[in-house]
Amino acid sequence: MIYLQLFFSFLQVGMFSFGGGYAAMPLIQGQVVTGHHWLSMSEFTDLITISQMTPGPIAVNSATFVGIKIAGIPGALAATFGCILPSCIIVTVIAKLYLKYRSMEVLQGVLGSLRPAVVAMIASAGIAILITAFWGSRDQIALAGTKWSLVVIFVVCMILLRKVKMNPIWVMILAGVMKVGMHCISAFSVFKPSSTFALNERAISLSCSLSN
Repeated sequence: MIYLQLFFSFLQVGMFSFGGGYAAMPLIQGQVVTGHHWLSMSEFTDLITISQMTPGPIAVNSATFVGIKIAGIPGALAATFGCILPSCIIVTVIAKLYLKYRSMEVLQGVLGSLRPAVVAMIASAGIAILITAFWGSRDQIALAGTKWSLVVIFVVCMILLRKVKMNPIWVMILAGVMKVGMHCISAFSVFKPSSTFALNERAISLSCSLSN
């Protein structure tokens, strides 16, 4: 049953997505793209973008989005509930234990050892999204097939985020505006020669008719 599949899939995401929203991306990808094929890699990239632009954690927003796409509102409720249920239980238990034993060196060592794994998970998901944005898929990676307009937008956004410290929401809006602007410039450059050619044809036809 699709509702149970959505529930248990995002139950796994909610149970093992340690380290925040970005760390959940490879788990979500594994469930919705690789495991059940509910989304393509391109749709998954769009999903992450939408999740970033809307309030709430990436995992919860993703669960709602996928649930609605697959099974409507009931599917969204099943996926979202499955995603948040482990956190509600685990965080309640860990909060009590942490407040009681937070000074223990063993606990601090365990928390410290999880950080490299979390960084690796974030990097893995980021590289997969980067490949999809620049080339479309791993099989199409080539210098000739690189989407240079997206590379330029990526570099500009990185500078704005790391150097200028601009708000990420404004960076995403600016990236969208830059992409629309580049598309308009490209469309105009393609349209202009064809329009000129059409006008030249009309002028030639008119001159021929007048000479006759």
